[in-house]
Amino acid sequence: MLSTVLSDCNGQKEFGNKYVSLQKTIELPDVNGRIDHLAIDEFRHIAYMAALGNNTVEVIDLPAGKDIRTIKNLHEPQGVEYLSFSHSIFVANGGTGICNFLDATTFQPKAALDFKDDADDVRYLSNDKTIYVGFGNGGIAIINEETKSEIGKIPLKGHPEGFQVDAKSKRIWVNVPTANLIEVLDGKNLKEITQWKTDGLNANFPMAYDSVRHRLFVCFRSPARLLILDSETGQHIASLPCAGDADDLFYDAGIKKIIVTGGSGYIDIFSQDSENAWSQAAHVFSAKGARTSLLIPATHELLLAVPRKAGQTAALRIYKLF
Repeated sequence: MLSTVLSDCNGQKEFGNKYVSLQKTIELPDVNGRIDHLAIDEFRHIAYMAALGNNTVEVIDLPAGKDIRTIKNLHEPQGVEYLSFSHSIFVANGGTGICNFLDATTFQPKAALDFKDDADDVRYLSNDKTIYVGFGNGGIAIINEETKSEIGKIPLKGHPEGFQVDAKSKRIWVNVPTANLIEVLDGKNLKEITQWKTDGLNANFPMAYDSVRHRLFVCFRSPARLLILDSETGQHIASLPCAGDADDLFYDAGIKKIIVTGGSGYIDIFSQDSENAWSQAAHVFSAKGARTSLLIPATHELLLAVPRKAGQTAALRIYKLF
């Protein structure tokens, strides 16, 4: 860890190192450009990284600490997900809108669906064998894993960024930053239920969800804020400053902490003090541009993608959360 004299663009000094510890760094010398989403096969401890600027998905063996496969010939891969039922890798390509199904052992193509433009973030409900993908100028597509076919679409007011799906109700919350909205959808009847304006807060990208306490967590980039809402009513519960250029956000129910990773180069951790009160527990330097991450709830580990920059090799870092 770097010294606590470091501070971000807002002048906030580093603190709270006891809540996060770097365990391993896996260097990726052949990865260039922007890195987007991550996925995990928890059984085999294999991570999948959408290396958008490289037009590849990197397959990384976490225990061995090495990149074991590069899936090439993709087109700005943004979303990636491991599908446990079919043992497949699902890749959403932003450049073409095509979503690929690949065998997770042979890496051979199984099927593809074409959403025409900007296929992006992905969610997977393994119990339902259902995949959700945001795409284009405004839509969420719902896909059946077994048939590898589209089973529905819900239009939106703009391009979707981070979104969450409730496994029981199939309610969907979607960040639509171009419209300054959070849209709330009915995933069963394929329609919008309501929309919440983000007045005074702009560029809402990452989102997390606590289904037990019905809380929605949303990070904005302008200004850099973490907003906590009641997921049923949209009521604002709390608002706190957070790391700049936030791109991923998670809630770890086991340790009751929110984790934010931002391109400003910081990991922020927020602790739950009471039912409706939160406070910032940590603001820890990671690496400039390292904004893409993935929480592994079972082990309280955070995977952080570090892009190549001057003097900085691309890497996947593994942190332990406390």
